[in-house]
Amino acid sequence: MLLTPEEWTAVRLSLEVAFWATLCSLPPAILIGWVLARFEFPGKGIFDGIVHLPLVLPKVVVGYLLLITLGNRGYLGQYLHEWFGISLIFSTAGATVAAAVVSFPLTVNAIRLAIGGIDKGIETAARTLGASRLDAFFTVTLPLMMPGVLSGCLISLASALGEFGATITFVSNVEGQTRTIPLAIYSATHMPDGDAMALRLTVVSVILALGSLMLAEMADKRIRVALGQI
Repeated sequence: MLLTPEEWTAVRLSLEVAFWATLCSLPPAILIGWVLARFEFPGKGIFDGIVHLPLVLPKVVVGYLLLITLGNRGYLGQYLHEWFGISLIFSTAGATVAAAVVSFPLTVNAIRLAIGGIDKGIETAARTLGASRLDAFFTVTLPLMMPGVLSGCLISLASALGEFGATITFVSNVEGQTRTIPLAIYSATHMPDGDAMALRLTVVSVILALGSLMLAEMADKRIRVALGQI
């Protein structure tokens, strides 16, 4: 079960991509989850559908949409490349973007459900005592929704670790740059005598995914106990 240097590179890259994808998508996920849970506005159903679209679209379609939007000749990517020298194609940053987009709805959904479970009367009481809506959010709502935030982050992390379709379509399969564990397994299945490599990486992938889900469950219980929710 000892991994080769190439396999360790894929594992390290997967962890790096998943970590930054989860971290960078967390602030907007909290904001959007809060808006969807607490506000009513025209077009909310359409907005909600757009947010959750990456869950139901084929991941290859998500990758292609990223390619025509953020590629060097994409609608936005061309300006990023020309004005700032930013190129997401064939890069770890691009793989991070792909993983973040695919896992983003999972974080939003967990946070939205957590906020939905908080009694609005507590927020109303805080506002009655003089807190603004933002003050009430940061001092009351955010601490109470922390179990959902942490659970969403860990589930998102597990999803990002397993991302394949959007990544290979958007940033290709470049060793050391975009070849995460799923892409390395895919490459191994197309190599002579690559079965052993594919099996080792599969075992690592299962362990990481199970570990993330178990940590999410444990963290959720511990935070709820600390907050007196159970």
